[in-house]
Amino acid sequence: MAESPSASAIISLRFAIQVIKGRWFSLFASFLIMAGAGATYLFGTYSPEIKAILGYDQTTLNLMGFFKDLGANVGVLSGLIAEVTPTWFVLLIGAAMNFIGYFMIWVAVTGRISRPRVWQMCLYICIGANSQNFANTGALVTSVMNFPESRGIMLGLLKGYVGLSGAIMTQIYLAVYGNDSKSLILLIAWLPASLSVLFVYTIRKMEVRRQTAAELKLFFQILYVSVVLALFLLVITVTEKVVKFSKAGYAFSVTVVCGLLLYPLLISIREESKIWNQKSEEAVTPAQIAVETPPAAVIQSEKSDGTPWYADVFKKPNRGEDYTILQALTSADMLILFFASFCGLGSSLTAVDNLGQIGQSLGYPKKTIGTFLSILSIWNFFGRIFSGFVSESLLSNYKVPRPLMLSLVLGISCIGLLLVAFPFPGSLYFASVIIGFSFGAQLPLLFAIISELFGLKYYATLFNCGQIASPLGSYIFNVRIAGRLYDQEALKQLAAKGLTRSAVKELTCIGKACYRLPFIILTAATLVGSLSLLVLVARTRKFYSGDIYKKFKERSDSETTAPAENAVVKA
Repeated sequence: MAESPSASAIISLRFAIQVIKGRWFSLFASFLIMAGAGATYLFGTYSPEIKAILGYDQTTLNLMGFFKDLGANVGVLSGLIAEVTPTWFVLLIGAAMNFIGYFMIWVAVTGRISRPRVWQMCLYICIGANSQNFANTGALVTSVMNFPESRGIMLGLLKGYVGLSGAIMTQIYLAVYGNDSKSLILLIAWLPASLSVLFVYTIRKMEVRRQTAAELKLFFQILYVSVVLALFLLVITVTEKVVKFSKAGYAFSVTVVCGLLLYPLLISIREESKIWNQKSEEAVTPAQIAVETPPAAVIQSEKSDGTPWYADVFKKPNRGEDYTILQALTSADMLILFFASFCGLGSSLTAVDNLGQIGQSLGYPKKTIGTFLSILSIWNFFGRIFSGFVSESLLSNYKVPRPLMLSLVLGISCIGLLLVAFPFPGSLYFASVIIGFSFGAQLPLLFAIISELFGLKYYATLFNCGQIASPLGSYIFNVRIAGRLYDQEALKQLAAKGLTRSAVKELTCIGKACYRLPFIILTAATLVGSLSLLVLVARTRKFYSGDIYKKFKERSDSETTAPAENAVVKA
């Protein structure tokens, strides 16, 4: 019997609701939010506008860069809020902070308000950058909790989209606004905030299911599409530097980018269609009456013995169990991760923030400097994807501990830093690739290690605590070392010309010496961070030699077999 149009419409509506409520659509929404959560990586693109219009020297600009890094990496507040509020509330706070912070920078740069003081600009960029922690906490942490057995892959994919976000938003702003760096700041203000508001109710914690081979194949499909997206962005970015694109050309590139970003939506619809058909088949089978056996009474004793809240801080559970926040923060393992983040992420952030100025000091044209930033963004993506998928494979198949992989990544980073310290013609291309790859690879490894060693119960707070040392490293290396040494060299060049600082509006240094000593120091610090992780490798060798996902498998198995323990009587 044919269904009436109204019945078909009702069925279609119910299916659409099932898709939107499904965990795969939630994951798709997380990918889009992450694709807009990497605005901090575009600082090198629009910072010359801030420096020129507001008349800042390099030390002041680096101070803004530090507050950007401070906001982007100090996410403890978002983690603590997520512990006591629903995910939608966390995403809404992030959307509001993103818009307010970057919108105020835009109105300042475009002269719509009187020139702000330096501390005000630092506050604006800190607020805007801090919003990405709310996006991370809302989308990334939730996805890891929904797919705990695939956390390395999940972290690699989600942070990979963050790495691509700079190149994605660059294509959008070129298509919408043209080649105007000030308009890029406006795009950064409204686009990520809009994405968070659009998907505010679809991202939430769901029932954990046992990972299957079919599910793993889906992750690889998303990986392949994301790699195609990254390669397309790389090709189109390089082509734009050689060929002048028309409005239609930019529109075509954005259409392709959006089409590739929407691919996980097709996976969501396909997977929910399978579940829908399965439910339809079960509906026509003979009815069954389930007679549940009452579970044995469980008597829990929750009496208080008057033990103070801080008594168990130094009584650590086994690695992999759920630590409290204080237990994790006071553990030797976390302190080693803090120190490695201080050295590794602090140095990498300094290199990323100064890449535009490095290209300028070495005499590269403006278009080529933009190419360096795009290359860094795309290889940032490859680093995140590589560290997520490859570390998961090496851990599962060969029990290679993730701290060892993080140590190797920091060692690779040293090569890129040395290419800046001792440049040769074209060396900045290679440096952009290596620094981008190693910087991208660090974050998924760091976040995965924290989730594995300290559990997922307080992961929303702990993963934000894990990167707290990187802005401190950025301040020391970027502001106190790189910025000051750059300005000193620039003042020497002015003195050689018989000029003083007051004679020029913008303090600029030209030549290989501008960043040589700062990057030698960065290389040494990164190497020390790499060696410190070998201590963590030795401490966790026994833990990683076992099955670190055992408790999640047992939990899924127990939930699956529980219904089988009930008596079933056919009608």
